[in-house]
Amino acid sequence: MSRVYLPIGTATATCGACSRMSEQRKPPVTTGQIFETDIVGLTLDGEGVGRFNGFTLFIEGALPGEKVRAEVVSVGKSFGKARLESVLVKSVHRRNPPCPIYDQCGGCQLQHLNYPGQLQWKRQYVVDSLVRIGKLPVAGEPQRAEAAADAAREPITVHPVIGMDDPWRYRNKAQVPIGESEGGLVGGFYEQGSHDIVDMNACLIQEEENEQTVRAVKGAAGSLGISAYNRATGRGLLRHVVVRHAATTGQRMVVLITNGLNIPHQDELIGLIREQVPGVVSIVQNINTERTAVVFGKDTRTLWGEDVIYDEIGGIRFAISARSFYQVNPVQTRRLYESAVRYAGLTGEETVVDAYCGIGTISLFLARHARQVYGVEIVPEAIEDARRNAALNGIHNVEFAVGAAERVLPRWQASGIRPDVIVVDPPRKGCDQVLIDSLLESRPSRIVYVSCNPSTLARDLRLLEDGGYRTVEVQPVDMFPHTVHVESVIWMVQK
Repeated sequence: MSRVYLPIGTATATCGACSRMSEQRKPPVTTGQIFETDIVGLTLDGEGVGRFNGFTLFIEGALPGEKVRAEVVSVGKSFGKARLESVLVKSVHRRNPPCPIYDQCGGCQLQHLNYPGQLQWKRQYVVDSLVRIGKLPVAGEPQRAEAAADAAREPITVHPVIGMDDPWRYRNKAQVPIGESEGGLVGGFYEQGSHDIVDMNACLIQEEENEQTVRAVKGAAGSLGISAYNRATGRGLLRHVVVRHAATTGQRMVVLITNGLNIPHQDELIGLIREQVPGVVSIVQNINTERTAVVFGKDTRTLWGEDVIYDEIGGIRFAISARSFYQVNPVQTRRLYESAVRYAGLTGEETVVDAYCGIGTISLFLARHARQVYGVEIVPEAIEDARRNAALNGIHNVEFAVGAAERVLPRWQASGIRPDVIVVDPPRKGCDQVLIDSLLESRPSRIVYVSCNPSTLARDLRLLEDGGYRTVEVQPVDMFPHTVHVESVIWMVQK
């Protein structure tokens, strides 16, 4: 069963009925049954949680505090799904989603929850993860018995989520699947629960420059008779259009993901894109011939213009290639990195290790305040970008290495490198156990953990706490408004 969190300053809601249901042969509800229920929480997918005849049902579009009428659409052993028919009592946080295709598109999950309500829910999501999964004491929250055993420690401060002044039009990258209809090429999003492409010309979380670029590329490719890739048959050429926009420079990059090397009318296509897309400085082709849902293939070539575009965050300039990892929300990225630098507590004399350094974004922020920074990343292309970005900014007190952090850290330690601060920014699965062990062996005075998944974050903090560290503060940052995702920056010190 998905774990359930309440958005408005309450503890986690769990369902004792779920465990009792395993003892029953038949669920007390049937498909097609109409029922009324009070909504007591939200799942991690943003679905409302209600109960009927003691059975837990997840209802998309319902919000905590509401009373709704719904229809059961599926029943499992522990929980079921229901379709919202009507809201009988509305939440004070409900609003009408401004996006006209919100009900079809799976890109946003929380547009029906107003922005203050979203920020409250995301903070509670982080808090509940720390308390339940990490068994950690959080200021203002009831302590579990496991956390109470360490009663002498100060509880963790979880700050309010840093939100956006204007939580719309923030994404600087669009990744659009391409298909065909009777009217020509379409590009937009996969309809929920299928691989049918719904054409879309506007997305309220995308920068308008990205929308304009995608429309231009669709029109140009369609006018030249370029075929779209068909997932069912594996035939057709154009799979995706990826657009990157650098707000500070105005530069745009167009990436054509193709099912093969040769593009019919390539010169004409390049000419049309250059003519119709203001600010385009790079047109790139990526070749992916695999029958896979993975967007990018292994081979990338520049068809016209530059290999990269340039953007700035916090006064640091970055070169961004077609496959570079670069945060899609530059406004919030600056706030995220500033929080990481603040928690690192640098005076200019420290040695810092940045694990999972990517293209060097956090590393370069840290290098302006540290004596020396070492960055490690397993992707060779990312390290090439990191070195280029360091040179681009004239930052010389940073060194990058290719490899798995859990292998490189012991090697650095054996060579005499003793980090005062280690920063980790892992993927959603969190830190590998071997890396956790390497962190504990390195014994930095501080650990700064940047997380995109509260659940794996809480698991890793528990391991680090058991290894001799104490979590002091957590600063959540809303990198993706109107979705269920939340990032956090965590400050840990040696006990």
